[in-house]
Amino acid sequence: MTLITGKTRVFFILGDPVAQVRAPEVYNHLFQQHGIDAVVVPLKLPAGALPGFLQHGMAAENLGGFWATIPHKPALFEHLQPSDPVAVVAGAVNAVRRLPDGRLEAALFDGIGFIKGLDHFGLDVPGRRVLVLGAGGGAQAVAAALAQRQPARLAIHNRSRDRADALVQRLAPIIGAGAEVAASNDPAGFDLIVNCTSQGLKPDDALPFDPARADAGTAVVDIIMSREPTPLLRACRERGLRAEAGFEMLVQQVPEYLRFFGYDELAATLQADLGEVRALLAPR
Repeated sequence: MTLITGKTRVFFILGDPVAQVRAPEVYNHLFQQHGIDAVVVPLKLPAGALPGFLQHGMAAENLGGFWATIPHKPALFEHLQPSDPVAVVAGAVNAVRRLPDGRLEAALFDGIGFIKGLDHFGLDVPGRRVLVLGAGGGAQAVAAALAQRQPARLAIHNRSRDRADALVQRLAPIIGAGAEVAASNDPAGFDLIVNCTSQGLKPDDALPFDPARADAGTAVVDIIMSREPTPLLRACRERGLRAEAGFEMLVQQVPEYLRFFGYDELAATLQADLGEVRALLAPR
């Protein structure tokens, strides 16, 4: 059991609902196992209470910061206006730290988690032709992170063309004319395809694209954060394609969060062997 003292550094995770979050069990375990006097506490914070919390709650000097989940991520971006280019494209924030002078600094970690997952899988981005399916919050962070790696082509397809157009426009400062709206979900001609849609959450969902149309050698990543292959990934593997699950995206974020909050040594230790993190995040 974590011993909380008068010197304990406190972190929160904000959400509404918040009962589903895994952060307290994951990070409290890591803090305890590695001798860090810190604790993560869940806060069920209604959306309307966020401005007051930022102004008054975060004035406490022993607060290190907080993680954020629904519905607070877009509102935090509006309040804190981070310079992080991935957060700017996505219009969202999922971590905030309190600096020694009391200022709040925000960032979004979905994109870096995804990119580090690609590195773990040995999937290169520079010079590759990439298709992103979806234009929602997850897709925006993924597309911005991909754009920073300078693919030869970055195409966005969404069932609502307007959302795809808007995302391409927001990517322009990062990748210039390298981003475009894909006319269809046809995977032919792409080296890497990323499913950022919700198709695959249910066993009877239609596949977001036809694996039979993908070129030989195409790699597919599904950001649905399941350790088990989704129907899309199973279909792609049956076709002989490289297909990777979104669970690694979640794993790779953990050291990045710890660096952001000032625990560089623990982050380096975990990055060297992420087995402990994978075990903590494994489905119960």
